[in-house]
Amino acid sequence: MDKSITDSAPARAAYLGGLGIAIGGAVLFSTKAVVAKLLYRYQIDAVTLIAFRMIFSLPVFAAVALWKMRTEAPLSNADRWRIVGLGLVGYYLSSFLDFLGLQYISVGLERLILFLTPTFVLLISSTLLKHHISRKQWLALLTSYCGIVFVFLHDLNSGSRNVMLGATLVTGSAAAYAVYLLLSGEMVKRLGALRLVSYAMCVSSAACIGQFFLLRPASGLVQPLPVYGLSLVNGILCTVMPVFMTMAAVERIGPGTASQAGMIGPVSTLFLGALLLGEPVTSWQLGGTVLVLAGIYLLSKK
Repeated sequence: MDKSITDSAPARAAYLGGLGIAIGGAVLFSTKAVVAKLLYRYQIDAVTLIAFRMIFSLPVFAAVALWKMRTEAPLSNADRWRIVGLGLVGYYLSSFLDFLGLQYISVGLERLILFLTPTFVLLISSTLLKHHISRKQWLALLTSYCGIVFVFLHDLNSGSRNVMLGATLVTGSAAAYAVYLLLSGEMVKRLGALRLVSYAMCVSSAACIGQFFLLRPASGLVQPLPVYGLSLVNGILCTVMPVFMTMAAVERIGPGTASQAGMIGPVSTLFLGALLLGEPVTSWQLGGTVLVLAGIYLLSKK
């Protein structure tokens, strides 16, 4: 047997395994929008929802953070403050605006708007850092935003209340996460993704849980049993697992391929919304999804 074939078989298996992990992580992360919609049926608000999400995910991230504190060199004071800022912008503010917006728009539109994060990174880089945007990148941006307009107009015409408010909140969420990505780039190289994410998530959890006790009575922690079950799914399956799966996929197949695999997210959310929430899948939504995915694909190729 040809040696090159035998050598390539394990590499191909590792690549396909990494691709599968990346796709699984993207689907799980996208599912949080569907879980949030199910939680809203129990008359809880965004403050309570995000607090429960962090209560269930915090023990895992805290355990990883403690392990890293024991095995890695101590952080400088400057890095500590940077992590506090990143945690507040990237995971607290971004998540809070996202869950607020989900009260008013469909999960399909929410996921498409969040999927524009790479375009926000590009626009912020161009505006503040004076990076040049090529014609191909402008084409990618135009294609993606045309897709968002398609789905937005569909939701607007469907009679949904406060669609504009919800879309604005989720757009703010995507912009906040884009700022987090830009600011964290240099720190990821120095500290490693696992350490940075675990520390930032601990900061975010403290902010989300603290916000709950500032704005809501402690009796708000007493909820129907399904709220605890769905919050456990939200915290572990839709938060902790996607974070670790994405990092594992990046190690196996690289960030470029992993990010392209994440393109399954908007599609999975659209059909999960139809299956679990009864949200209709229309030709406008499918057309908008195709345009957004095409634009992000062009951007990721660049």
